Amino acid sequence: MRKTFYSKIILFGEYSMIFDATALMIPFRKYQGEWRMDPALTSPGAAYSNKSVRKFCQYLQSDAELSSFFDFNRFQADLEAGLYFDANVPTGYGLGSSGTLTAAVFSRYATVTVEEALELKRILGRMESCFHGSSSGIDPLQCYLNQPFRITSQRLTLLPEDFMPTDIHVFLADTGIKSNTKPLVQYFRNKREDPDYLKAFQTDYVPCVSNCIRQLLEGEKTAFFASLRQLTEGQLRFLRPMITDNSIDLFLEKPDFNIGFKISGSGGGGYVLGFTDDVAKATEFMNDYQLIWV
Repeated sequence: MRKTFYSKIILFGEYSMIFDATALMIPFRKYQGEWRMDPALTSPGAAYSNKSVRKFCQYLQSDAELSSFFDFNRFQADLEAGLYFDANVPTGYGLGSSGTLTAAVFSRYATVTVEEALELKRILGRMESCFHGSSSGIDPLQCYLNQPFRITSQRLTLLPEDFMPTDIHVFLADTGIKSNTKPLVQYFRNKREDPDYLKAFQTDYVPCVSNCIRQLLEGEKTAFFASLRQLTEGQLRFLRPMITDNSIDLFLEKPDFNIGFKISGSGGGGYVLGFTDDVAKATEFMNDYQLIWV
C-alpha cells in the first residue's frame, strides 16, 4: 500500500525548542510526498530525485550509528530499479521538504522499531542533519506521525485534529523568497555563544513561546494575541536575520484588530505564519501577499 507523507507547520517553538521549551506542530496536508518507481527515470524530476535519494542513502551508510538502522541492500536495489520520491513540498519554505523525505526513508527502510517518541525524534534529527548540518528532529517526526502534537524535552503529547479554537485562524503569507536553513541555524548557534544573548533569550523569549502555546490550547484568545505580539517583538530582537526585508513591515505594524505574525520554520524566506480572529480584515490587510489559509 502506498503511504503518503505530508508537510508540516511549526506553529511555535522552532528555535526555542533547543532550550527545552515547548513546541507545537501540525501536519499540513496541502503538500505531500510518496515513493514511486520508474525504471527508466524518464522525467527530469524522477531522475533528480533518484540522484538526491542516492546521496542521502550514502550519508546514512557513512554515519557510524545510523548505518546499523537500515536495510541498505533493499534500499540500493530499489534505487537501481528506479525508486524516487515524488513530492510537491516546496523547498526553502519551512514546510518540511527534507522532513518528508527523512520520514519516508525511515518508514520504508528502517530495520529497528522505536517505540519512544523522543528517541525517534533524535534518530530522525540525526538523519535530517544531512540536509541542514543540524536538526532537532521535530520536522521529520511530525511528517512521520502525521498528527498534531505538543512536545518538550521530556514528553510528546498527541493532540486531536480539532484542537485549535474555532475563532482563531492560521494562514501563511508568501515572501516569494526561498530560505536556506543551514546558515540561519549556524547564525543562531553562534549567537548562543554570547552569554548575554543566551540569558536574554532564555528569560525573555522562551517563556513567551510557552505562553502562546498554552493560551492557544486553552482558548484564551485575548491573552494569546497579546503574547503573540510579544513574540513578534522578540523575533525582531533575537532572530532578525530570519525575517526577510520584504516582510518586516508585518512584524512592525500594529493593526487595530487581532492579527499577529511570526517566522515559519527556520525563517529567512518562505512563508510568514499569521494568526487572526477576523478573516475578512486580515485578507484586506494582507492584500499584497499571496495567502494560504490553514
